[in-house]
Amino acid sequence: MNKLIATLIAGLFATAAHAQTTATTAADNRVVKAEANAEKDIIKAEQKEIKTAVKADEKVNKQMAKSAEAKSKAHADLVETHTDAAAKVAKADPEDRAKAIAKAEDKVAGANLKAEKKMIKADEKVLKAQVDAAADKATAAAKTEKVRAEAQADVHKAAAKN
Repeated sequence: MNKLIATLIAGLFATAAHAQTTATTAADNRVVKAEANAEKDIIKAEQKEIKTAVKADEKVNKQMAKSAEAKSKAHADLVETHTDAAAKVAKADPEDRAKAIAKAEDKVAGANLKAEKKMIKADEKVLKAQVDAAADKATAAAKTEKVRAEAQADVHKAAAKN
């Protein structure tokens, strides 16, 4: 009788241990799947973030090129205006020279102002593009962090289902 009771008790412990091992394995499988899904989601989010950053940098570079072109054109127009003014002063009759110089100085001052305004607008556009790019990058980074937090929460939920 003692042997029968000992066998039954041993069988009970073996069954309990086996049942716990199976449950733990199923829980481990859920956690592993949750971690794999989380990793996949995080990778996708990071790729989106990188893609957004690249697009933002491309926009900034494109705007910088446009700005440099606009500044170059403004400078070329300024040089042309200076040259024209100097030529008109050189052509002027000696008695009209003072009047031509005043007119040329006025024209040059106006051209300088116009060129400065164009250059300021070009710089403003570059700065706006840079700010927009920084905002896009920050938003993408925040979205990535959100995905990371959600993924971590999913893993914790899976682990808690034990």
